[in-house]
Amino acid sequence: MKKLLLVILVLTAFAANSILCRIALKNGYSDPETFSVLRLLGGAVMLFFWHIARGKLKEIRWKIIDALLLCAYVLFFSIAYVQLNTATGALLLFGAVQICMISWGLIKGEKLSGYKATGIVIAIGGIIMLLLPGATAPPFIPALTMVASGLAWGVYSVRGKNILSPAGTTAGNFILSLPVILILSLVRQEPVHTDANGVILALLSGGLASGVAYVLWYQLVATMSSATASTLQLSVPCIAAVGGVLFLGELPDLRILVCTLIVLAGIAIVISSDRTQSKKSAQG
Repeated sequence: MKKLLLVILVLTAFAANSILCRIALKNGYSDPETFSVLRLLGGAVMLFFWHIARGKLKEIRWKIIDALLLCAYVLFFSIAYVQLNTATGALLLFGAVQICMISWGLIKGEKLSGYKATGIVIAIGGIIMLLLPGATAPPFIPALTMVASGLAWGVYSVRGKNILSPAGTTAGNFILSLPVILILSLVRQEPVHTDANGVILALLSGGLASGVAYVLWYQLVATMSSATASTLQLSVPCIAAVGGVLFLGELPDLRILVCTLIVLAGIAIVISSDRTQSKKSAQG
């Protein structure tokens, strides 16, 4: 039960990132690059002082590849959300994550039971239905940018399966990403723009919905197969769609409700498959 509650908390935080970013960009509270810088800054500060409070600064780990992946994910994420709505952006993001993580799992020899494969197909089918019927195709470049963000996050998650110190590694990743994102933001042509609302939204996204949530995600992903971890994340577009309705005025319709139920049904099958397999392993 504790693990399930943590999963729900983390996935809700992931959806909150989409909602907070979209609110800031849609309302002109911040430009995407500045939002990205502040988001990473919020995560770095939160986790740095968390380690100070616990007297565990020595546990911070420095992994430049993970930091670059985090930076790519955050920057592409913000740039894409300038033109994508909340649900569509989350769908593209975690659809790419699904493909990346399942492919990696298969390469590493993870086997899919027929039951689990069925759940994955059902969940992906719900995501596809959420995007296509009654919806116009998203702009190509922003859509491609969000897919790139999803691939970066997928690789970041896969690499997290072998992490021994989730909190220390996540803190190091956020801190190392700051000089990278600052350098990238300096080469842009547009002037910096943000206001108090933009700063607050970015820091909330970075400090809570990213920093703390990513520590928990690193802990969880180490206990799951790549297929399960990626399929669980397919619930995020559904949660983000609800947030879009509540905070951005995106009116709900029957399509969103039906697709949400389909995705959740697929996720339930995957979780059930994992539990069944765990019981068999314990008995064997």
